[in-house]
Amino acid sequence: QVQLVESGGGLVQAGGSLRLSCVASGNIFSFNAMGWYRQAPGKQRELVAAITRYGSLNYADSVKGRFTISRDNAKNTVYLQMNSLKPEDTAVYYCNAHTPYFDYWGQGTQATVSS
Repeated sequence: QVQLVESGGGLVQAGGSLRLSCVASGNIFSFNAMGWYRQAPGKQRELVAAITRYGSLNYADSVKGRFTISRDNAKNTVYLQMNSLKPEDTAVYYCNAHTPYFDYWGQGTQATVSS
């Protein structure tokens, strides 16, 4: 059973930065991709950023140029560096590990951006 544990959320002012971490219990290279999703109150969960096993990147248009996803295979950890944060980035951020057969999810970490 794969477990994903997120950390790094918190409260920050607009224009500030946060760095989220997701530690996986298994070898992250075994997953086709890992990513970060977010869900704001009253909204659907949406993809923020993803990185494939071989390093291809994908970002939501709303975060391009501000957020950076990266991975450390040796630490089984995926990061999301969030800069120039805006109030509309406020959400619960979830780590995801994708395989062709199943998606694993973390418990989520809250990021709140005040104006």
